Amino acid sequence: MKVTTATVGLPVRSLTTAESWYRRVFDLTGPAVEPAPGVVELELGPLELQLSEEPPERTGAQVTLRLGVPNASAEYERLTGLGLTLGPLEHVPGVVDYFDFTDPDGNALSLYSLDE
Repeated sequence: MKVTTATVGLPVRSLTTAESWYRRVFDLTGPAVEPAPGVVELELGPLELQLSEEPPERTGAQVTLRLGVPNASAEYERLTGLGLTLGPLEHVPGVVDYFDFTDPDGNALSLYSLDE
């Protein structure tokens, strides 16, 4: 199997609020796609983020959307400047820098950069 694209779906209470938050956090300016009522897709580099308006109730295991960025430390500073509450910036020498945070609906996110 050769996977050519990926879409990650997250439940949100309000599409308008969530789309605005994700656009601000990921500095997105491109158009959104609305493939169905109550669904918005935003392009995040090589993947599509699909926000669907539904109760973000949690059952079973918590899923974390982990995204690689060129410089996790720089993104940590930028997002802190936007007023987001972030977990600590962790550094594993020679391996990775990363931090975790949540969106307003409680969806878990993590940004990381590999030490090269």
